[in-house]
Parts: sequence; structure tokens; C-alpha cells
Amino acid sequence: MENLSFIIGFLGNIFSGLVFLSPVGTFRRIVQNKSTEDFDSLPYICTLLNSSLWTYYGIIKPGSYLVSTVNGFGVIVETIYIALFLKFAHPKMRTKTASLAGVLNVGILATILLLGQLLLHGQMRINVIGFLTAGLTIIMYSSPFGVVKTVVTTKSVEYMPFFLSFFLFLNGGVWTLYALLVGDWFVGVSNGTGCFLGAVQLIIYIIYRNPNSSKQLEDQTECGLLPHSSS
Repeated sequence: MENLSFIIGFLGNIFSGLVFLSPVGTFRRIVQNKSTEDFDSLPYICTLLNSSLWTYYGIIKPGSYLVSTVNGFGVIVETIYIALFLKFAHPKMRTKTASLAGVLNVGILATILLLGQLLLHGQMRINVIGFLTAGLTIIMYSSPFGVVKTVVTTKSVEYMPFFLSFFLFLNGGVWTLYALLVGDWFVGVSNGTGCFLGAVQLIIYIIYRNPNSSKQLEDQTECGLLPHSSS
């Protein structure tokens, strides 16, 4: 059972790593054009907070190093994305990015970590951090649903990120299976919800897909509907 959980967790690391790297095309465009154009930094700021909390959770919970390793990778990747936003964004977006990153990734994160270390101990610390992180993960898994209204209204999947929905579905499914094997309900509930929501998005895509529609907007898929959970 332990070997099986390691294999599943390792696969989860691969899928999560691919999700983290999915916006690379967008940032290649940003660097080439030396502008963030109309892309928003908020998804990356939220993902950085989520990855940071999962990394902390994986560190404080015995046997959860697979959770901490992939999310530690996510922290590095998302930090690079935000740094590129700060470098190439126009002044208004740069100010917004710096403010949000300061509040969420410095202020709130530092407060949670400090309170967790000073006021909480043992299983209570694991439960509180796990509860907060799982809740944030569910919210982030739900974020792509903003496009569902557009799909239903226009009866077109032009703006529906099929591959992002598909890989988030797989990512959620793999981590749910891992959680069942190791008995971690925080990872299981959050990613089980993500797997379900991803399945709903795929069903909607199948219902409204139009073979004659124009090609999907790749950059919006990568940047505007980021995701994700990674554990």
C-alpha cells in the first residue's frame, strides 16, 4: 500500500507540475512584447498563497513530503510569474500586483504561519492549516466556472479551456486517489471536489462544443483561468 501511494503521489507531482507550467506560453509572450497587456496577476498571486500553504501543510504533517515537494516547486514558479508581472506590467497593474502580493503572499501568509507556529501544536495545527488550505483549494478549483455562463449563453466553447479543465480533472482525480490511500481527508475533499468540478466542465464542453467554431484563445486559457490546486 505504501509503494502504491508513493506511485500515485509521484504521478500527482507530475500532473501538478504540468499545471504550474501551463502558463509558460503566456509569459513567453509577455517577455517578448515587454508588456503584460490585459492579463491579470491575481490568479498567480492566489496560486502562490495556495502553494505556500500546501507546502507548509506537507512539512508539518508526517509522511506528506510528496505534497510539500510539488507545491514547493509551485512556489518557485508562481514567484517567477509574479516577478515578471512586476517587471513588465504598466504602472497601474504593477501597483495592483505589488499590493495584492504584499497583502496575500506576505501579510496573510506570514500571519498564518506565525500563528500556526506559536499558538497551535500537534494535530490541532495540522487540522487548522489543512482546513484553511482545503477551503482555498476548493475556491480555486471553482474559479474556471466563471466561463461556464459564457458558454451556456453563447452556446459556444470558444472561450472554454478544454485542456486546462481536462488536466485539472486528472490532477484532482490522482490526488483524491492518493488521499484515499494515505487517509488524508483535507487533500481528499479539496481534490475530490476539484475532480467533480472538472468533470462538470468537461460535460458542458461536450454539450456545447461546435466543430465549426473559431480556434480557442490560447492565451486566455493559460492566464485568465488558472487554477488550481496542486495537491
